[in-house]
Amino acid sequence: MIYVKDIMTRPVRTIDSGSTIADAAREMAKRKIGSLVVVEGDSPVGIVTEGDVSRSVGKGMDMGTLLRSFTKRKLITVGPGERVEVAAKTMSDNNVKKLPVLEEGELIGILTETDIVSSSFSLVTSLKEMVQARYRPPDFEM
Repeated sequence: MIYVKDIMTRPVRTIDSGSTIADAAREMAKRKIGSLVVVEGDSPVGIVTEGDVSRSVGKGMDMGTLLRSFTKRKLITVGPGERVEVAAKTMSDNNVKKLPVLEEGELIGILTETDIVSSSFSLVTSLKEMVQARYRPPDFEM
């Protein structure tokens, strides 16, 4: 069984909710990442993604708009001890691609679709190798 803590990404890059869309765009570009967890103090309140920034620009939104405007919907989170398949279902059910990982209210990681796909690929590859090794016919010499 694979748990969230086994494949989550650390450290989590965060940005204060009082920062602007432009601040988020610069930080993501600087770090070469696609999202930031928006925090108020130490508490995660949302996620801002490259897509959010792009849609904002496309809608003519002022780049000085504060990130707290992206935190209107309830933040969906997961615990580190949750099974990955349950977390994946949570993502699917809520139409999200990233889940902040909280332990006792503290942000300790983030689980992304990429993390899940990568771990699934590794698991499938390992299983394939195990099956091939088990059913490999013995070598015969004549």
